Amino acid sequence: MRYILVLLLSLSSFKSISQNEINYQKPPIFPGCESKSIEELKECLRFQLHNFIFENFKIPENVSEENYKGDIKLLFEVDEEGRFQIIFMDAAYEELKSETQRVFNALPVITPAEYDGKPTYVQYSTKINIPLSVPSELELDDQVTDLNKSKTKDDNLNAVLSNEIDSINNSLKPYERLEYSSQLNIPFTHNYYARFDANMNAIGTNAHTAAKPFLYDEVAPYYDFKAEKENLSKNSTTWLGRKLWDEHLVQVQGKDYWFTIDPVLDVQVGSDSEADFSTYNNTRGVFIQAGIGKRFNFTTSFYESQGRFAEYFNEYAESLKAFGPDPAIIPGRGIAKRFKDDSYDYPVAEAYLSYTPAKFLNIQFGHGKNFTGDGYRSLFQSDVASPSTFLKTNLKFWKIKYTSTWMWNKDVRDAVIRPDGSFLTKYVANHYLSWNVSKRLNLGFFESVISSNIDNRGFEASFLNPIIFLRAAEFNTGQDAGNAVIGLSGKYKWNNKVNLYGQFIIDEFSISDIRDGNKSWRNKFGFQIGAKYFNAFNVDGLLLQAEYNQVRPYTYSHNTIVLNYAHKNQSMAHLWGNNFRELVLIGRYNYKRWFADAKLIFGERGFDFRDGTDNFYYGGDIFGNENDRPSDTGIEIGQGNNTTVFHGELMAGYIINPVSNLRVFTNINYRNFDPTVETNITTRTNTTWISFGVRTDLFNWYNDF
Repeated sequence: MRYILVLLLSLSSFKSISQNEINYQKPPIFPGCESKSIEELKECLRFQLHNFIFENFKIPENVSEENYKGDIKLLFEVDEEGRFQIIFMDAAYEELKSETQRVFNALPVITPAEYDGKPTYVQYSTKINIPLSVPSELELDDQVTDLNKSKTKDDNLNAVLSNEIDSINNSLKPYERLEYSSQLNIPFTHNYYARFDANMNAIGTNAHTAAKPFLYDEVAPYYDFKAEKENLSKNSTTWLGRKLWDEHLVQVQGKDYWFTIDPVLDVQVGSDSEADFSTYNNTRGVFIQAGIGKRFNFTTSFYESQGRFAEYFNEYAESLKAFGPDPAIIPGRGIAKRFKDDSYDYPVAEAYLSYTPAKFLNIQFGHGKNFTGDGYRSLFQSDVASPSTFLKTNLKFWKIKYTSTWMWNKDVRDAVIRPDGSFLTKYVANHYLSWNVSKRLNLGFFESVISSNIDNRGFEASFLNPIIFLRAAEFNTGQDAGNAVIGLSGKYKWNNKVNLYGQFIIDEFSISDIRDGNKSWRNKFGFQIGAKYFNAFNVDGLLLQAEYNQVRPYTYSHNTIVLNYAHKNQSMAHLWGNNFRELVLIGRYNYKRWFADAKLIFGERGFDFRDGTDNFYYGGDIFGNENDRPSDTGIEIGQGNNTTVFHGELMAGYIINPVSNLRVFTNINYRNFDPTVETNITTRTNTTWISFGVRTDLFNWYNDF
């Protein structure tokens, strides 16, 4: 019993000693303070820190010349390793901030603070008087304030967590518009891209302008986004004014992360000359951008929309109808259900992850759109269809940019619906190589292969190879395993104001048939030629563009039911599909926050009759079966129900908020659609559609079909 009592007394004594010696907060120890008592360490830290600043700080010349008197306010941290880190700094001159940062970078690594015998961080606030003051004249309470909650032996886990949240809040920094140097996509709209098109296409630049959307850090060497936003800033002094005119609604930046949140609106009303109802659109949504570290970015947006459009637009949307009860697919957006009696409800969600493991490589996975080309239209890969799931890599080195895009598309027609009611998946693998041959000339090489999942075989493994020649892989996989198209593009910088560009696409080609001159149906190809005139007639911000496109009948179609170049009943290339020729004239003007766009389109198209008597497939619908063609030779553009098309559009408006691209606008569309014969699929129309609204402009709307 005596030994047990001795043991209990010993344990009790040890517990008491360990609590008295370890359970306290010990301040950091600056060199020269090692001999000080715990109570004197904080005062010694304060003195040594300000003495170091006094001896090393160099007042900038402009500050001295202006005889400035004031101070620099600081929030700083001594971390678990004893390093000084500035968390927040406020000063009247940027030069003072730079000099303060230089001095803090030169501070020695010291012995960190301790809590419960373990290293911990501590935070302090202080100020540096300008002109500098001798450290001995400073008062502790005025100069260095301990921001760390006092810890006693009664502190528990909740107190520690509370302190951690406070440290996160204290680590926030003023937002520095980091998206403009990130690896996020610049939202692709023809109107906004016109602002920096001339910069990207100057003679001698090593920019690659076909694969869109661009990354911000791709364009940043040629165009200063921050300067643009500063030049457009209204410099409002109120919170509401800043959020309305100049800033993101929410913008947060920490040590190694940032994010922004903005509301999305597309609210408009209008009238259609051929309808007895008004048109409208009511879109509400959220757009989020974020970065974590230096290599990882992501964005997400989701929209809830209801709308009723011009009658020709509504008819086209309903002609795209998917299998099931829903009445339409809104072109470029997605499946729509009925809203009230004559409107549509169409939710849309888009998002992607962007990872840059090395300076020369960017990888994206998401749900959205991509575009390949320098023109208004693309014969390779366009953004006219609904968003789809994709995996994309951009590899840039030397004078090369190589873009690989794999897509999981959907065929939503009744004829191919799966037994369980789900839509059929189509796989698309696209490769595009852009080569800056010289300071003026760029050449591009495109290939694409489409395969289906009818037999649940999934994505053909060879198509996943980013550097394989897809046409050969498709040929060796089997005749009906895929449908391949190849293309060639070119751009020539005539001078710093004029660019010439073009595309040539081949779906199928027979040299012997070309030589025979019999206009064989097998010669399935198309081409584009165009020109851009930047700052036309020496008017800054004025872009003029002329473009001609034509695609022969049966191009992009296939003799199987699913291997056409389409997604959700919309072409993945030109909006009109095939069997057409088109001339596009465009003018775009930007002046400060004002903008104006004008567009004229003259076209010829060929449609089927499908009147019960003539049921041939004339090659104007990429979903047709080539085996139903009327002949093998004598195939010409515009064959079938020949239709002339004219579309004119004028838009003007004012940018409310440049960082979110919120704008107010008015839009006037005139469309004349004149088929040789009116049928149940081609109706003669003469439409004037006028609309007014407020829109967050993040993607292209196309209504010129």
